[in-house]
Amino acid sequence: MTNFTDLGLAKPLLRALSEKGYDQPTPIQALAIPIVLSGRDLLGIAQTGTGKTAAFALPILHRLAADHRPAPRRGCRVLVLSPTRELASQIADSFRAYGKHMGLTTATVFGGVKHGPQVRALAGGVDVLVATPGRLLDHMQEKFAQLGSVEVFVLDEADQMLDLGFLPPIRRVVATLPKQRQNLFFSATMPGEIGKLADELLKDPARASVTPSATPVSKIDQRVLFVESDRKRQLLAELFEDSKMGRALIFTRTKRGADRVGKYLEGAGIRADAIHGDKSQGQRERALAAFKSGAVRALVATDIAARGIDVDAVTHVVNFDLPNVPESYVHRIGRTARNGAGGIAISLVSNDERGLLKDIQRLIRFDLPSYDRRNDRALGVLAAVEKTTMPETPDRQPAQQSRGGAQQPSRNRRRGRPNQGQGGGQRNGQGHGNGHGQSHGHSQRPQSGGPRAIASTQPAARWSPVDA
Repeated sequence: MTNFTDLGLAKPLLRALSEKGYDQPTPIQALAIPIVLSGRDLLGIAQTGTGKTAAFALPILHRLAADHRPAPRRGCRVLVLSPTRELASQIADSFRAYGKHMGLTTATVFGGVKHGPQVRALAGGVDVLVATPGRLLDHMQEKFAQLGSVEVFVLDEADQMLDLGFLPPIRRVVATLPKQRQNLFFSATMPGEIGKLADELLKDPARASVTPSATPVSKIDQRVLFVESDRKRQLLAELFEDSKMGRALIFTRTKRGADRVGKYLEGAGIRADAIHGDKSQGQRERALAAFKSGAVRALVATDIAARGIDVDAVTHVVNFDLPNVPESYVHRIGRTARNGAGGIAISLVSNDERGLLKDIQRLIRFDLPSYDRRNDRALGVLAAVEKTTMPETPDRQPAQQSRGGAQQPSRNRRRGRPNQGQGGGQRNGQGHGNGHGQSHGHSQRPQSGGPRAIASTQPAARWSPVDA
């Protein structure tokens, strides 16, 4: 098994890794580090939580230390572009942590804070600059940032850049970079537009991929709970009654929705906070710090704000609203099951979101186990479902297929038992076609390395949707 000592990294880097208790690289690190050290361009396909920041930070720091020279005034030797301020901060923190014994400088540039400190940091030049595209362009237009001396350019979370409309700013930044440079391109998924951008930026790149494109992390148990839209907040609060619901990251589609859900949970006695683009940088940092420390049990976030959240102890991800873009589902659930741990992803799906669910299942090539929680007005979700650990069942049993490929629900299925067809909800134990209990023939067996989904064969009263 490969150790960091086998990769030829500088001794100060190995010392920093040892101090953090890291001995063995993750798969993406083992693949990417030798490629980056060789000087080649790299196309890296890796989801969040796989250690990809270190996959580029470590060999970059090794390169800088081997050729230790002053950074250019108002410029940098390494430029890393990130889609969000939180992710930019965490990338910069990683560079500082790994390079703590190397005497190198790192700075961040992003919106939501005053220009002055960033201008002063850039004035003397820095070895590593981590930036979001918009604020970096502001500094470039004001002549506070000059990129003519960049030796290594890193584009991180490229697919999220596309989702946020950052491709034009990225191209404007890239146009100012020197032609002779090393390019490192990382993305969790590879939609067509991202593939085109990679072709534009990379020269004869090596490829490092640790998971099939758009396939969720295999250690995440994924489930759907069908519920009326006006009862989602009640159901969410009831999930927190189970002690197994440890630290949960909850996704909403809108900023206003995040605030509403956060306030509802607080009113239910659950420590919660919200994080989104309308919050100040200070508010976002305080909310994230409280979540990391465990002072806040639930963090409600929009997709943009959550992109930079890197917390190992997230036990559950809850999709309060399904995302409009199927690829965002992959990013969301990747917030749990980090660094080898397991995790649970629960999606609360109303009738008007069935089309979004279908798109997600088509993307991940798997029909998610579903449980019908509609019409449970008399009993709370966890009052009707015993709080017991799900019994042992055979791992990843493939869904039964009919002759036409659609899954057949049991005729006498009890309310709350798993239904793995697309749309999967049932009323009064009766399945319905057209997304109400059966799939449409597009389901496939889980792919190797794909999502872990366990379909229970036990009565509904033996399962809690919170159980790992």
